[in-house]
Amino acid sequence: MDHQPYTRAMTAAGPTGGYDPRHFEQLFEVEAASFWFRARSDLINWALDSQFPSAQSFLELGCGTGYVVDRVRQLHPDWRLVGTELFEEGLDKARIRMPEGVELRQLDATQVPYEADFDVVGAFDVIEHIPDAPAVLAGMYRAVKPGGGLLITVPQHKWLWSEADVAAHHVKRYTKRELTAEIKDAGFEVIRVASFVSLLLPAMMASRLLKKDAGNVEEELDMAAPINKACYAAMRLEGALIRAGINFPAGGSLLAIARRPA
Repeated sequence: MDHQPYTRAMTAAGPTGGYDPRHFEQLFEVEAASFWFRARSDLINWALDSQFPSAQSFLELGCGTGYVVDRVRQLHPDWRLVGTELFEEGLDKARIRMPEGVELRQLDATQVPYEADFDVVGAFDVIEHIPDAPAVLAGMYRAVKPGGGLLITVPQHKWLWSEADVAAHHVKRYTKRELTAEIKDAGFEVIRVASFVSLLLPAMMASRLLKKDAGNVEEELDMAAPINKACYAAMRLEGALIRAGINFPAGGSLLAIARRPA
């Protein structure tokens, strides 16, 4: 079970780069029904609303087909929303998903042009694709207003590295300490770094470490409906525990919440 099956990269185009844009077609078809994308988006929106309740604008780097920023749009249709993506193939799908209400632009995440323009900035399963992730975080620091927020998700645990990470064009998997250090080095104050995909971690470990064709990430998105439903239920329970303040010691992914000092 690959819980970062088709994450967005911002470093190079084509199948030999940080992401293969040919995958956007399948991603667009399955994303809304996938337990992992749904549960991750639930967690992102909880962090956004609970930690930054006065926000009125949001920038997402590496928005892919626009699933996350569209979920934000549904909850906050009056906000200024901007989604950026390196690959035009992803933006084409995002424009179908959101014909209006969100500004979409092609952009390299290491070259963010904004200056204190947004209340919250986010990048979700993006920076693990980028060799110069600190450059992305520095750009996000510039883009967010003083006192504004940062939301990041990345794959966790270096010991989970497998052919699935190679197929997804990951540069690395993060530890909590490493992610915290990179965010602090960019100038942010870290509020919380939480593991998720924790209750399903044993299944993920079995898939990542034992499955011979773990690099075939296409299969991971084609999950039988009952299994998908059960996995979403497990992650909803996990999300409730995270919202209640529980910190899991391990998980397939990390969510980081931080703030630019006022």
